[in-house]
Amino acid sequence: MTPVEPVGGRDGRVVPVFAVTGGRTRSTGRDLPVESLVTATDQRPDDLQKEYRMILDAAVAPVSLVEIGAALRVPVGVARVLVGDLADAGYLVVHAPAPRDAAGNPTPAVLTRLLAGLRAR
Repeated sequence: MTPVEPVGGRDGRVVPVFAVTGGRTRSTGRDLPVESLVTATDQRPDDLQKEYRMILDAAVAPVSLVEIGAALRVPVGVARVLVGDLADAGYLVVHAPAPRDAAGNPTPAVLTRLLAGLRAR
């Protein structure tokens, strides 16, 4: 992950990061699994709030929602909302995790590809 200065303490923020989400606990778009990776697009507006800019800075290379939450020192749910906002606006590309079956297990296709990759080593 690209080094990011954490929010809080030294930045003088008075308003809690939760206020950035407008009190939302879920993104207005798709629900993002915590293992999702995101990458910044070439679009880079100048008028974004600090937390959004920090996410875009961190996402020059693929970065997970959990890493973003840790860098911002916010719960993953807040990071999920902020990332969802940026993805909905076209500033981030979401790389979804491998599909799972109804029980939450990897699908046979994913397991087959994994096995093929292990055999190739």
